[in-house]
Amino acid sequence: MFDFLQGYDLLGAFWVTVQLTVYSAIGSLVWGTLLAAMRVSPVPLMRGFGTVYVNIVRNIPLTVIIVFTSLGLFQTLGVSLGADRFTTINFRLAVLGLTAYTSAFVCEAVRSGINTVPLGQVEAARAIGLGFPQVLRIVVLPQAFRSVVGPLANVLIALTKNTTVAAAIGVAEAALLMREMIENEAQLILISAIFAAGFICLTLPTGLFLGWVAKKVAVKR
Repeated sequence: MFDFLQGYDLLGAFWVTVQLTVYSAIGSLVWGTLLAAMRVSPVPLMRGFGTVYVNIVRNIPLTVIIVFTSLGLFQTLGVSLGADRFTTINFRLAVLGLTAYTSAFVCEAVRSGINTVPLGQVEAARAIGLGFPQVLRIVVLPQAFRSVVGPLANVLIALTKNTTVAAAIGVAEAALLMREMIENEAQLILISAIFAAGFICLTLPTGLFLGWVAKKVAVKR
């Protein structure tokens, strides 16, 4: 039944999906946290930038962003992100696009966690002379992250599924291989079931684990 799988690097395709997810998740967490800090910043310019970025980027289809990284950044502006091989360039551009898009949702999740921190703690931190960056780093963000593990898990699961859009610029991840197999093999239902099971194996354990972590680290108020 599964003889048609010979000649296709199924595990390699899903490994590329995992790499896209991990690198994009790290970038999104860093950039999304910075955006959240901007959105609660006392500096109007930073608040304005964070608000405009989030409202614009999260309302642009991910496919448009991914295609723009290839056609706009690479082919028009010559941005190669330090790579010289076409496959590597496309991979890094896909990570950049996924990071830019997902960070808007990470920002909103982290900002919701920041809003759960009691105002009295912030005022007490300011009263002892801590500046805004110190208040965020020492008092606010540690509690905020503990409050939003669940929402961030949902963002990570959505990111894993969104990596399929990278096929639009030729990144050899699971969705691109699935399309190739469907074009070459007369096993539509079986191929779809195999790739659906593969994504379930990636996302379900992640959701269960992070759900358990969210219960363990939840801030009791």
